[in-house]
Amino acid sequence: MFKRIFFLVVLCTLLIPYGCSDDSDISDGTDPIDRSGNLLSAGASGEDIVNNTSFDRILIEVAYVDGFRPTNLSLENLTEYLQAHTQKEDIRFSFLPLVSPDEESLSLEEIARLETENRTTYNEGRDLSVYIYFADAPSVNDDESEGLVTLGAVYRNTSMVIHESTIRELASKSTLITVTEVESTALIHEFGHLFGLVDLGTAEVNPHEDPEAPNHCDVEGCLMRAELEFGSGLLSTLEKRAAKGLSELPALDAECIRDLQAIGGR
Repeated sequence: MFKRIFFLVVLCTLLIPYGCSDDSDISDGTDPIDRSGNLLSAGASGEDIVNNTSFDRILIEVAYVDGFRPTNLSLENLTEYLQAHTQKEDIRFSFLPLVSPDEESLSLEEIARLETENRTTYNEGRDLSVYIYFADAPSVNDDESEGLVTLGAVYRNTSMVIHESTIRELASKSTLITVTEVESTALIHEFGHLFGLVDLGTAEVNPHEDPEAPNHCDVEGCLMRAELEFGSGLLSTLEKRAAKGLSELPALDAECIRDLQAIGGR
């Protein structure tokens, strides 16, 4: 039996105080880089991401442990997703290869510290910067005894982690599903949380938050459903889609799209 999979959206009040940072995040007055716009709570920049009022370009810094770079097709899928649901037409990527932290598992505190040490791009001018770390270690919150593993998490307004090693292990369990499909689904799901869905910062036009899974949608089949609610997990969901000949990735439902349109998205 395949492991059940869940996407973990960690509200930073649990681990990293919203809007707060350690001393290394704060300019001492000599650093010309203004990092303040990238140190806010998860979901706080939904409007900035989806509309063009303050920013009309997105620069995504892809930080990855050597050997764990995402596939080019996954990044193409992410670009299409952003262009379909935001007003941004100019989506660019920069790549930052990193050495492994040599950890058996990673907490969000450790991931945030690695970001502070390594991130090179921040909001500047009309460019909104997003940082994605592709890790070579699983989440410290994984519970193998319960069969629960984490694919990704957002932990600040423009920051997310993708547990690439977990994604590859999961994809290896199926002859029907590719790494790109699992990776792409993880990326677009987590970007939904950076949009502020579901009630993570972007208000719901009509209530559709799952009472059993905060910040996840209660509409069957929506991309923003908590993966734990899919029963046998993401892998089973993608395999069922493949068996039906459905080539497209899971999509946002009408309620999530309505919420994005309310803040200037498509």
